Amino acid sequence: MTLILTAAFAYLLGSIPFGIVMARVFGLGDLRQIGSGNIGATNVLRTGNKLAAFLTLLGDSGKGAAAVLIARALVGESGAGIAALFAMLGHLYPVFLRFKGGKGVATFLGTLLALSFPAGLLACATWLLVALATRFSSLAALTAALLAPIYTAVFYHLHGALLVVVLTALIFFKHRENMARLRAGTETKIGSKTKG
Repeated sequence: MTLILTAAFAYLLGSIPFGIVMARVFGLGDLRQIGSGNIGATNVLRTGNKLAAFLTLLGDSGKGAAAVLIARALVGESGAGIAALFAMLGHLYPVFLRFKGGKGVATFLGTLLALSFPAGLLACATWLLVALATRFSSLAALTAALLAPIYTAVFYHLHGALLVVVLTALIFFKHRENMARLRAGTETKIGSKTKG
């Protein structure tokens, strides 16, 4: 019962759509009608409002980290893993948006930082390096997600790495259209206001 409650709490926390909230707070309109229609920080950035994008990034990553840290404090390490998974599912399939959510990158990185700070830090550094080198947010996310299980196995433990494999699979599933555009050479770069 405790783990079920942990999963429900993490899912509801993960479901909070910070991109939608920030777009409304800053008067940017309905984020789902802007750029790619995604609810994450990259799409908020397409509005030109860097502060709103930063706060979205902070909120989406923070909710993942908070879910893990609260669950770990109250339930233990098993609760932390459950919280990481369900916070991600909440962001990807939020009940508040009829289960149509974001792509989960910031929430993924937030949960990873809370599960294992060194592993999360390496994943964030990987995202940043690839993003700076290519200006493709999607490629940066895919690369960071691909390497995250290795970082987790080294700095956390094998069971944690298996959980991160599941999270990585979710990231790849949500980025399948981006991968198609990357292969076709039509993917949108960071800062562009066009669809992508």
